[in-house]
Amino acid sequence: MMSLAILCMVLGCDAKDSFESIQSDGELVVISRNSPTTYYLDKNGPTGFEYALTHLLAEEMGVALKMKTASNLHDLFTQLKDKEADIAAAGLTLTEGRAAAYPHTIAYNQLTPQVIYVAGTLRPRTVSDLTTMNIAVVAKSSHTDTLTALQQSRAPELTWQEVDEADTMHLLELLKLGHADIAIVDSNEFAVQQSLYPRQKVAFDLHEEQDMVWYLTPETDNTQLIIFINDFLRRLKDDGTMARLHERYFGHTDGVSRISAHVFTQNMQETLPLFRRLIQQVAKEYQMDWHLLAAMAYQESRWDPNATSPTGVRGMMMLTKPTARELGVENRLDVTQSLRGGARYLKDLKRRLPKRLQEPDRTWMALAAYNIGLGHLEDARVITQRQGGNPDVWQDVMQRLPLLEDSNYYEKTRYGYARGKEAVTLVQNIRHYYSILVWQDIPDNQPIPPLRGEDYIPSEINNLQLQAF
Repeated sequence: MMSLAILCMVLGCDAKDSFESIQSDGELVVISRNSPTTYYLDKNGPTGFEYALTHLLAEEMGVALKMKTASNLHDLFTQLKDKEADIAAAGLTLTEGRAAAYPHTIAYNQLTPQVIYVAGTLRPRTVSDLTTMNIAVVAKSSHTDTLTALQQSRAPELTWQEVDEADTMHLLELLKLGHADIAIVDSNEFAVQQSLYPRQKVAFDLHEEQDMVWYLTPETDNTQLIIFINDFLRRLKDDGTMARLHERYFGHTDGVSRISAHVFTQNMQETLPLFRRLIQQVAKEYQMDWHLLAAMAYQESRWDPNATSPTGVRGMMMLTKPTARELGVENRLDVTQSLRGGARYLKDLKRRLPKRLQEPDRTWMALAAYNIGLGHLEDARVITQRQGGNPDVWQDVMQRLPLLEDSNYYEKTRYGYARGKEAVTLVQNIRHYYSILVWQDIPDNQPIPPLRGEDYIPSEINNLQLQAF
């Protein structure tokens, strides 16, 4: 017995399974990357897809969650190896090298490594085209493994520069500034961040779809912990929680065209500074997130206080005459009155929705009602329930709103026909614009380390923030 104990001391063996250690300590320590697709802090606190997942895991284990961040992937895996964290949850793909060195969970998502280029420049179409181009890739990432394999098997002339940062936004910034011709970026990250770089496009997929997994500390008994996490991840997939989380954090990336994203970026630089303080003031009056109010105003009028539609709605929040009268708005072209009217209307819609609706679904539903009215929204929720969906979840209701344009459905509803597709587009666009506005403020809410604001966000957005205050 004594010799076994001495051996364990020498080899660093743990006396108990990591699952038991976590429960004994009362804390799950997770190492992640600081990025919009993984974990970051906004004005309401920690958020992000990986944070949401690991927070649910910690709750399931009955312990507190402690998040840590790494400035690059080498640091991330070093901290995991040194047992400074229990799990690495950072949008990491499964590779042979990592699997040989670190225990891992089952896959909980998939992504595809993509070759990104700038529209208007030479578009590569094959790996051989890359041999003459300046390629930027995150150091120690799975992409370096892929490029090395391609170099050895197919393209010996292939070369690349490795960027020692954990966030792929740095790669896209290099691309934008002309310091690289090509960037290798995972599909989920590019989908989220493309709005800040609307001139950048996917040239082709560098590799087939890859699994995303969590990695655990090596040289540790993780038997119980892996079984627990794998069971947890399977249940989240089976009960739809994983899909809902994915829709919540990534669903808004669909539907907004590259041209629309480019126009939004321009307006964010040139027009938003004129109204930012006023929007923040009104949002504070109505206890709502100013980013949301700004996104609504952009969707409605492109931040144009004199906007007028052919149907007669006017002003920055595009209020109808009856709605303006009901809200006490005397002059729809007065920016302050219009913003206050829109904020008040949304707050009223949220208040009138069933109390059981939770955030953020409650807000997305209210935005849909802002467009087509509560009656038509309720019709869509009824259809959702009849078809076995959840009428309290935006993802499910969103799929049924277009049915309000189909006579096979709307003739059987209480309020009849409605432009359901338009309502879906409005909500998804607002979610998209809202996310961009929130992400530009990430550096203002981050603890130091891991990132400095001037390093994290594009220079023009930094300038926008300086101009606005």
